Amino acid sequence: MGPPAGRPANKKPLSLGGFFVIPHGVKASEFFALPPSLARFAKFFPATATPWDWLKQVGAALEGLEANPAGPKIPPGVHIEGKVWLHASVKLPPFAVIQGPAYLGANTQIRPGAFIRGNVIAGENCVLGNSSEFKNCLLLDGVQAAHFNYVGDSLLGNGAHLGAGVICSNLRLDQAEVTVRLPNGTLGTGLKKFGAVIGDKAEIGCNAVLNPGSLVGPRALVMPCTAFSGYVAANTVARTRHAITTMPRRD
Repeated sequence: MGPPAGRPANKKPLSLGGFFVIPHGVKASEFFALPPSLARFAKFFPATATPWDWLKQVGAALEGLEANPAGPKIPPGVHIEGKVWLHASVKLPPFAVIQGPAYLGANTQIRPGAFIRGNVIAGENCVLGNSSEFKNCLLLDGVQAAHFNYVGDSLLGNGAHLGAGVICSNLRLDQAEVTVRLPNGTLGTGLKKFGAVIGDKAEIGCNAVLNPGSLVGPRALVMPCTAFSGYVAANTVARTRHAITTMPRRD
């Protein structure tokens, strides 16, 4: 008899680069820790749950949210609809769209043209950047997604950084269930839309694409212009090498 559906075939735990993977699942605590600034949501995000179970709880965590009357002054060009909680120190741009439910923590910056498209939780000192879109995602403290990013159905750890143009792709081309590929097997998530899990202080280089179900460990690096799928361990670099040739101009 084979292993239960959705569980890897290997029975022994595997450790790569200091990143411990257990064969019956992946714990959110292997990627990040919920910061004190988001303690009000702690019951929805237990450390022992899988990261994709965290993702499933973002909407539930925001259900009881009420807009805070002492938030920042709203510029005329910032369109807000639904229940949106803004800390008084949130920096708003001349123009942006924020659709609730959404929670934006202290000293977070919203930059011009940002589109926050519901079910978004951002901790303290985050940057939701210029012409970037955020949808059904959890951003822990200090996340920087500053320029032309798409962050859909994704979890970004404390201090995670997305270079300009990084895309967290959240839907397979065949629109099937998103799975995650680990060194010791493949797990189902039960999700049709699931982008990336990016650990604390991980870095994603400019114009990289994280394909659905990508797992990036703490302090891991994905080099610029990489189309990445699968899993990269903590403190590890994912890269591709392309040969560049030159030739004289012919005119």
